[in-house]
Amino acid sequence: MKQSLNLNLSQSLTMTPALQQAIRMLQLSTLDLKTEIQEALDSNVMLEADDGHDEIDTREATRAETAETQRTASETSADIPENLPVDADWNDIYSGSAAPAPAPASDDEDYWDYRQANLTSTPDLHAHLTWQADMHRFTETQRAIADHLIDAINDRGLLEDWNELSSRLIQDFETDEAAIETVLTEIHRFDPPGVAGRTLAECLSIQLHQMPADTPARDIALRIIDNEPLECLASRDLAPLARRLGIEPEALEQAIGLIQTLQPHPGEAFTDHESNYVVPEVFVTRQSSRWHVSLNSEIAPRLRINSQYLALIKRADKSADQTTLKSHLQEARFFLNSLKSRNDTLLQVAQTIVEAQRAFLEYGEEAMKPLVLRDVAEQLEIHESTVSRATANKYMQTPRGIFELKYFFSSHVSTTDGGSASATAIQAMIKRMVADERPGKPLSDSKLAELLLENGIKVARRTVAKYREALSIAPSHERRRQAS
Repeated sequence: MKQSLNLNLSQSLTMTPALQQAIRMLQLSTLDLKTEIQEALDSNVMLEADDGHDEIDTREATRAETAETQRTASETSADIPENLPVDADWNDIYSGSAAPAPAPASDDEDYWDYRQANLTSTPDLHAHLTWQADMHRFTETQRAIADHLIDAINDRGLLEDWNELSSRLIQDFETDEAAIETVLTEIHRFDPPGVAGRTLAECLSIQLHQMPADTPARDIALRIIDNEPLECLASRDLAPLARRLGIEPEALEQAIGLIQTLQPHPGEAFTDHESNYVVPEVFVTRQSSRWHVSLNSEIAPRLRINSQYLALIKRADKSADQTTLKSHLQEARFFLNSLKSRNDTLLQVAQTIVEAQRAFLEYGEEAMKPLVLRDVAEQLEIHESTVSRATANKYMQTPRGIFELKYFFSSHVSTTDGGSASATAIQAMIKRMVADERPGKPLSDSKLAELLLENGIKVARRTVAKYREALSIAPSHERRRQAS
């Protein structure tokens, strides 16, 4: 076997841990960044939050605190007399707190506990139904069946898989279906109206039956719910339905309006909906006819190296503590550099976007210019992926509102004069044209394409249809039916 030696040259890209950290932090949202910073503060002793206040002498602070305490004590003792009159009440001299609330009567203790538990938070649906079951006169067996039925109610307030559930209850309690139906009928009277409905139709029917008998169009609405598929209401083709029911179209319209006031998901009122607040990373303001871009300084705390631990590292020993501190120091510097790089990149990208979309800030959506990631990347001399990471899940507050940074990017559409228009501007124009159309004569997609052509924008009918659907605008025939 003949041995030989070959020399090959190749290039490879190796990402250092510091670079990986910088890339990962760039694409973090505001909430994720706060979590990342808090984890770094908890795990690295070399990092600390910079509150902007210098340390003061401890002895001076102690003396000041002692003097303030003595002054407050002397003023308090001077306000309160040493001996109160015999017929005086303490509240006549000192009103430090409000009188306690009276205790509830023993008969109302359960209701009082329920009220107190739900003063500041949305009560749980199952807890709300269980409390009502406690107030109801159920037998022991009925109460056990009621607990099983309440547990089977989903978050929307409806019962699912009724056949399987009733069969299991009949077997477990050695009873019949009529007994199960009796308990279920009582639960149907609970709050919220329509709860424990086995179908959507039954849920709506329960709500209608709980209305006063003289409610206008109530009986017609019950006939529709009990005998007609609900899909027939979605089509809005009411003439065949009116003929089949033998009623006037005006009465049918009134009944449908009553049905639309019902709650198809009665349990939603007891579901905690967490509010997702958008925190802008970038502020855009107009100053002296120029647009100024700044970062939101409140989204993340300022960080710095802990000076006390940094002083300990200056000792020239090789103990384990020294090694740990030096490692934490290196990680802290990497973290601070990554955070600074993130803020600088985000600010540069935001400034470039504002410069490109100045017309939008001044005139609105129809003045939006076409912009892609490549345009920003070439101007800043960075990679497109960096721009994509810098704009992901980040928001900009402008005088026209809060927008996601990706909102300012849109594709190019050629115009008749050789220029280009953005897809966002075209959508805004379509929205305006539809809003200005006559109710009885809605504009078709072909007509919208013709009007856009008159404005110098040449787009196909199918492109107009795509933009219209993106705006959640119904087709012309449906808009005509809704207007009639």
